[in-house]
Amino acid sequence: MALIEIAHVQKAFGPKVVYRDLSLSVERGETLAIIGGSGQGKSVMLKLLIGLIPIDAGEIRFDGEVISGGSERDYAPVRQRIAMLFQSGAVFDSLDVYENVAYGLREHMELSEEDIDARVRRALENVGLSELRRAWPTELSVGMRKRVGLARAIATHPEVILYDEPTTGLDPIRIKRIAELIVRLSHSLEVTSLVVTHDMESAYEISDRIAMIQDGGIIFSGTVDELRHTDDARVRNFIEGNAPHDEDVEALLRSAG
Repeated sequence: MALIEIAHVQKAFGPKVVYRDLSLSVERGETLAIIGGSGQGKSVMLKLLIGLIPIDAGEIRFDGEVISGGSERDYAPVRQRIAMLFQSGAVFDSLDVYENVAYGLREHMELSEEDIDARVRRALENVGLSELRRAWPTELSVGMRKRVGLARAIATHPEVILYDEPTTGLDPIRIKRIAELIVRLSHSLEVTSLVVTHDMESAYEISDRIAMIQDGGIIFSGTVDELRHTDDARVRNFIEGNAPHDEDVEALLRSAG
């Protein structure tokens, strides 16, 4: 049984239809990259999984249980098992690195200060920021801020990590470092990873499987080798840089909020 199952999901924001029929399964322990043009709903899918956005129709299951359509209270135990790394890293400038990583542990888990300290130190060690635990976010580069966000995510010991464009705004060297970090954490922590990315080199490097969203659903799902050799013209156009770009769904979300 797949860990995550998305079945015939539909979603629209006013006249903008994002998903007409989205179906996708994610196996336990795999790293799945989600690719597609701007506005196709890649990031929206991650937010549906943790209940930040409701679906209009269809069903989402996690570990065999239906989670779509639930209340905020219903999603609380799911969110303890699924961590999300947002594009910006979503760090708090008013807290130093240590307290940023400790924040979720204090807010959502009943742990002693000793346990919190052990988890924070281990998480920072995993992302290579042990020496900067008392630094302030404003002193860090964009790449380092993303790593702080990732440390905060893994400190809760999640079963699944959702990465929303983790390499956006980074130079090629830091993109490679983040990709290597995703691979290493997937193996060392034995987590299931979903990575939304527009960077094909990163997708090739990190993925067990790649899925492409277009025209309201999944038009391709397969291994890196299968992607490289697909005969689907839509997929080939995208990976070769010829795909047209649609209106950005995230802009609609911001305006709606």
